[in-house]
Amino acid sequence: MDMEMDSAERIDAIVALLRETGEVAVAHLAERLGHSEMTIRRDLDQLAGQGVLRRVRGGAISLLPRGQEPPFAIRERQAVEAKERIALAVNDVIGAGEAVVVDSGTTAARVAHAFVDRPLTVMPLSLQAASALSASRETKLLMAGGEVRPGELSLIGPLAEESLGAVRFDTAVLSCCGLTVTDGVTAHDLGDVAVKRAAMRSAQRIVMAADSTKLGQVTMGYVAPLSRIDMLVTDTDAPDDIVTEIQACGVAVLRV
Repeated sequence: MDMEMDSAERIDAIVALLRETGEVAVAHLAERLGHSEMTIRRDLDQLAGQGVLRRVRGGAISLLPRGQEPPFAIRERQAVEAKERIALAVNDVIGAGEAVVVDSGTTAARVAHAFVDRPLTVMPLSLQAASALSASRETKLLMAGGEVRPGELSLIGPLAEESLGAVRFDTAVLSCCGLTVTDGVTAHDLGDVAVKRAAMRSAQRIVMAADSTKLGQVTMGYVAPLSRIDMLVTDTDAPDDIVTEIQACGVAVLRV
């Protein structure tokens, strides 16, 4: 294993092993990742503080529910460069003066950062995105109501759905947990599913911002068929065969 693996890469590797095996041992991780046991223990303690795992003698046990996504704090360190490229590309397809709703999730949060200081009207569906946009003098910030999901800091529930129903947006920038031709757009959380549907109903154009790891995946909550999307912005690791299938459904695909 690469001895120069940085902290984010180690954390990603540990989370991947936890999701695969359910438990990890300090000694095994140290040997596999090429770092000292002291470094691995610090990583495990950090993950324990984020609710990802429970420390036990000599290692840790996963607290990640099967079939559910890792916490936001973990996901925001994954595919960072790809998400940044996707965010900048989404920004390029949004015209000045548009009214835009920006979904929750780590990629959508990067999109919100890209919108800062642009003459747009934006309704963010997470506190992370709202915080980024609140510093923008040029951007009109509309706040949705709703219940805040712990950890994710996304807005869900009837108040969020009613807020979306009160506005007509030019574009909805959505994220997802899974995207396939047969099962369409899917998400892990059912409250998030309802909010995504409400955003889609209120927008003329749907732009999906999803890194390549989401393509070919199916999660529990069904959002919409693939045909409801106008454009998919993803990264260059997106498999050619999947991209071709998506394009055949009438979706424009931008790989960056």
